[in-house]
Formats: sequence, C-alpha cells, structure tokens
Amino acid sequence: MQTLLNTLYVSTPYSYLHLDNDTIRVEVERETRLRVPLHHLGGVVLFGNVLVSPPLIHRLADEGKSLVLLSEHGRFKARMEGPVSGNILLRQAQHARAADAAFTLGMARACVAGKIKNARQVLLRGGREARDGDDGASLARRADDLAAALRALPAASNLDTVRGLEGEAARQYFAGLNRVLRADARAVFAMDGRSRRPPRDRMNALLSFLYAMLMNDCRSAVEAVGLDPQLGFLHAVRPGRAALALDLMEEFRPLADRLALTLVNRAQLQRGDFVEHDGGAVSLGDTGRKTVIVAWQEKKREELAHPLLQQAVAIGLLPLLQARFPARTLRGEMESYLPFISR
Repeated sequence: MQTLLNTLYVSTPYSYLHLDNDTIRVEVERETRLRVPLHHLGGVVLFGNVLVSPPLIHRLADEGKSLVLLSEHGRFKARMEGPVSGNILLRQAQHARAADAAFTLGMARACVAGKIKNARQVLLRGGREARDGDDGASLARRADDLAAALRALPAASNLDTVRGLEGEAARQYFAGLNRVLRADARAVFAMDGRSRRPPRDRMNALLSFLYAMLMNDCRSAVEAVGLDPQLGFLHAVRPGRAALALDLMEEFRPLADRLALTLVNRAQLQRGDFVEHDGGAVSLGDTGRKTVIVAWQEKKREELAHPLLQQAVAIGLLPLLQARFPARTLRGEMESYLPFISR
C-alpha cells in the first residue's frame, strides 16, 4: 500500500480502511500500517479483498473523491464517486455526433492510427536495440506490417474495416513482443498471443494489470473534461463499458507495453512475482503488484515531448491533455482528433 501522486493504492489482502477524523487509516490485522490525510488525496484504488468502512465511503463521495475497485489481478470492477458534474452542452454534442457515421469513422480511424504508430515505435526501437540479427530482422518486418495497416486506414469505409485493421495490427504486434524480451527471459515471459480474462501467461498478466491502471487514468481524464465515458466512437456501446475511455486508452497502450518490457528486461520482475492458478490463469502476486504500481507511478512522472503542444509533458498528464482534444473536436474548435504520437 502506498500513496503516489494524489492516489492511495491498497493491494494488501484484507486491509481495512476507515475514517479517523480527517485521515484515512489503513489497518492490517488490527495493526495500523498507514495514515493519509484526506486533503492529500484525489482518489483511492483498491485491489482485491480490501475492506472500506461506510463512513469513509460517504466522506469520499461528499468530497468528490473517487473509490475504484479492481480485482486482485488488476481488472476494473467498479468506480464510485459523488454526483456527476460536467458540461451538459458538451455531452449533448457528443451524443449528437455519435449518430454521425462520418464523424464516428473519423474518430475511430484517429484512435487506431495513434495506437498503431506508437506500437510500431516499440517494435522499431526493439529492432534497433536487438543484439541478435534474426530478432532485428523479424521486428523490422512486423513494423513494416504495421506501416501497411496505417496506409490502409484512410481507405477504411466503415467501423468494421477499421476494427479489422486494428485487430490484425495488434496480432502482428503482440507476436513480435517476444523478440523485444531479453533472450534469457523468454522462457519465463514469452507470450502466446494476447490473452485476457484470464491472462494465460506472465506477460499477459503484467499487461492486463498495467492496462487496468491506465484505464482508470483515461476514464478520470474523460470525466474531468465533462465527456460521457460510456459513449465512444471506436468501441461499441455496451452496458457498463466505458467506451470513450477505451478509445482514448488505445494510443497509450504502447507506453504501458514499454514499461512491461523494461520491468522484465531489467529483471525487476521474476517468475516468483506471479501466481499460477488452477485452470491455467496467471496473475501478479502481492509483491509483484507493488513493484508494478511503484514503477507505473514513476513512469507517469517522466516527461515526453508533446508533438502538438511542442513542449515536454509528464506522462501522467497526457490522458488529461488528450481528453481535451475530443472535446474541442466536438465543439468544432478542431477539425479532427489528433492522437498523441510518441517518438
């Protein structure tokens, strides 16, 4: 458990959070492990079986602080917060433009283009740093395949075609990630394609955990600018699905992938940091989760050059900045949505 930036993360099983005047007190087996003043926090994120007192839940709601529930594997389960604020005129525009097939198609193309371009950079970088010639050549070929998908995107005339191009690009990309892993780590961390719910190998378990935290950041960003997180353009609308947050998340997935590769290649995660369950599911153990949470928050402090703003921006602020661009596009202030492209 730890407080990073303005968020309290609690992953220790059977921890108990309760209100102590204006402070959150975290207990494990009736022993106080942490005290955090409420005014320091913007939200609380809980992993797995963690208990929260009703008075604390009410206080968080009263002060507009979010309470996010994730499974012990990092899968999003629920988000609780007080009354929704936001710009009703912006949401009206969002719902109106969602019925415009041309606008929806343009937004979907932009989201997929951002994802593929950033994924391609991961492969190209891996190829440049590869010590084995076969690895470098394989990564270069897969990067070329992603470039071909990018060239095909402008001609995609409907959402199904866009989603098909995204799916094939993702298949090629994930098949190439094993070549970016350090050679002596591949036996433990190699992927057999992307698997989820449940993850079937250690790398998939790591990616799913990182994606869950990224999703929370993107949903918070979408809500912060006043957009409806449930109504997206690339992702189909389904009950309980934050489709717009998923749209925004696509361009940032490769940033999470890079961190996963770094944690493995630097041996910050080992076989023992994962738990293998009956039926073939794999998840991060308690120590592994703590390692990833700390690394993710440190990653969010790093700065990248934003190509549109032409200045350095902390990675943790990127979803908040990018969420403003769909809002501007909906208002007519921007001609089209421009995804974040890393270098």
